[in-house]
Amino acid sequence: MKGILILGLALLAIGACKPLKSANTETPDDNEFIVAFGSCNKHDMENALWDDVLATNPDVWVWGGDIVYADTDDMEKMERMYAAQKNVPGYKKLVQEVPIIGTWDDHDYGLNDGGVEFRAKKGSQQQLLDFLGVPKDSPRRVQEGVYTSHEYALPAGKVNIIILDTRYFRTPLTRDTLTNKRNTPNTYGQGTILGQKQWQWLEEELRTSKAAFNLILSSVQFLSDKHGFECWGNFPHEVDRLEKTIVESGAKGVIILSGDRHISEFSKTDVAGLPYPLYDFTSSGLTHVYEAFSGEENPYRVGGVVFEKSFGLLTIDVRSKNVVFSIRGDNGKVLGQTQQSY
Repeated sequence: MKGILILGLALLAIGACKPLKSANTETPDDNEFIVAFGSCNKHDMENALWDDVLATNPDVWVWGGDIVYADTDDMEKMERMYAAQKNVPGYKKLVQEVPIIGTWDDHDYGLNDGGVEFRAKKGSQQQLLDFLGVPKDSPRRVQEGVYTSHEYALPAGKVNIIILDTRYFRTPLTRDTLTNKRNTPNTYGQGTILGQKQWQWLEEELRTSKAAFNLILSSVQFLSDKHGFECWGNFPHEVDRLEKTIVESGAKGVIILSGDRHISEFSKTDVAGLPYPLYDFTSSGLTHVYEAFSGEENPYRVGGVVFEKSFGLLTIDVRSKNVVFSIRGDNGKVLGQTQQSY
């Protein structure tokens, strides 16, 4: 593994890590950081991609949510599902070799499209943290919500992965009664995705970040907002607030990672005051995908939509400030790719 130092806000109990390199043996690869991530996974379906994930030699695996499909307030049932996922041979090998971090989405939160109203969220939070190997004495065990950050230091600079919780505090959606879409955007200013405390934390996290790259993990899509399913676009004022926060913070290399949709795609926009384009890389469908996908509007899309089982890969060259975004399928097949200099 390339030389990295994990500094996260919370210590992560992980399996065996690759050894750190000596500072006296720096090579070009020491400044390349590889992030693999994905979402929408069922333990009782074929988990065919873990060998492909390992073959990319990632520095970290990031769960984007829907790790299991529990949809329950029965914590014993949820615990059994997480235990079964831990015992999937390919995933078990991944845990032994690569640090694991991440967040939840609705199905591992416990309630389909659920938010602040879910009564069992304190229990499901503990189940997720158990699955991720978070120590029992971690501050994340007593805070409300699973948000956190993990910082990785390379010779040429740091990579900061900011984990959001888009479930615990999210207020109700507005159901669409005029079309066949599920949701319509809330009245501007009505409701929240992150809640006041998490917003304050995120603003401070970005403002004080010295990292060369700041990856923000959001379980739901940030840019694509025309499909009527869950997304930041259902809270348009929250979209504006995050873009403003990114610009005013001066944070470098901000990239958003998302899942949820059972499709994978790249979305990109130019934000006034931001010296680089803002990407939202959606990777969704580790074990099951939207096979009947026939198209949907996304004015921010770059390239095509992938509806094959896949995971996301970011190859970050911290020295040259270049990122290659890849959607990878079975047997390492590249299903989509783009790159951006920062």
